Amino acid sequence: MTRTVDTTQELAAFLRTRRERLDPRDFGLPSRRQARRTPGLRREEVAELAGVSIDYVVRLEQGRGLRPSADVVEALAQALRLAPDERVYLFNLARQRPRNTDKAAATAAPPLARLVADLSPLPAMLMNHRYDILAWNSEMARLLMDFDTLPPQQRNAMWLCLMYPKMRDFYVDRERIVREGIAHLRAAWAAHPEDQVLSDLIAEFTAHDEEFARLWAERDIKVNGRGRKVMRHPDAGVVAVDFETLMPLQDTDQLLVIYRAADEESQSALDRLRAG
Repeated sequence: MTRTVDTTQELAAFLRTRRERLDPRDFGLPSRRQARRTPGLRREEVAELAGVSIDYVVRLEQGRGLRPSADVVEALAQALRLAPDERVYLFNLARQRPRNTDKAAATAAPPLARLVADLSPLPAMLMNHRYDILAWNSEMARLLMDFDTLPPQQRNAMWLCLMYPKMRDFYVDRERIVREGIAHLRAAWAAHPEDQVLSDLIAEFTAHDEEFARLWAERDIKVNGRGRKVMRHPDAGVVAVDFETLMPLQDTDQLLVIYRAADEESQSALDRLRAG
């Protein structure tokens, strides 16, 4: 019978094993001292690196019921030189939420950029949490717009919807699309409180778009990874698509968005766009 996780004991064991795997030479310490009878770093060395007391490390490794703060967990993760996945695991064991310190991706990860191209004939694009558009295939460009004609700072789905004149009437149900986009953006804003670029973008929208300011003040939260959009395309007419948003495990700040025709008429319209 598999038992549920005893997080206190697992936290203790995890800290011990990661400490014992470290090579003292990587820290400028002699690998063999007369008193160094166990592999890895000593507890006092980890305590010094993490800026906590030796007694605190001892009690953690003995599973004596401590619940370290998020700051202490982060200090231990850095002291033990944990890999990103190990860091998340440590935070989960401590029942703390890791601070999101990663910067938003400014360019598409090459494997994901290739995947976007390979998804043709389905329209596809890659975005980060700010809605910056990082990569797209030709089908998406024909459906929405040629993103290559825009400066990089304007390749943002929310900016285009709110600030780009040609997109003002593009969506049939514009208010719903904007409302859901803002609800998603607010969730991203809370998850990335140190992202100054995102904060500046929200400030710009609030100052220059009354619709955004009104909806932002409502504080709706919704991470919308699936749904339907109906568009008024200048050449193809009304096109309805179902969208799916996927998050790659290896690049969690990059979101893969895939469109599929919602009905036969929309599929015919997409086929015409692709042929043209």
